[in-house]
Amino acid sequence: MANHKSSLKRIRQIQKRRLHNKYYAKTARNAVRNLRATSELAAAQEFFPKVASMLDRLAKKHIIHKNKASNLKSKLAKHVNKLAA
Repeated sequence: MANHKSSLKRIRQIQKRRLHNKYYAKTARNAVRNLRATSELAAAQEFFPKVASMLDRLAKKHIIHKNKASNLKSKLAKHVNKLAA
């Protein structure tokens, strides 16, 4: 266990940040899962920009990697376009 006051504070901050990041990452995963499960074109087209925006925000805040956000958006766009065809 850490002995310095600064390291004890750092541990508290890291735990708080981890909990915060975990919540938003889980919320994004659920949104992606819901969009992939959608089989209606209108609902998917309405939901896709919201999910893409959520992924971009998470990447901007370094909660997920920017390439992961890009890959997810690409796959979701393919899914939505496949529904249109």
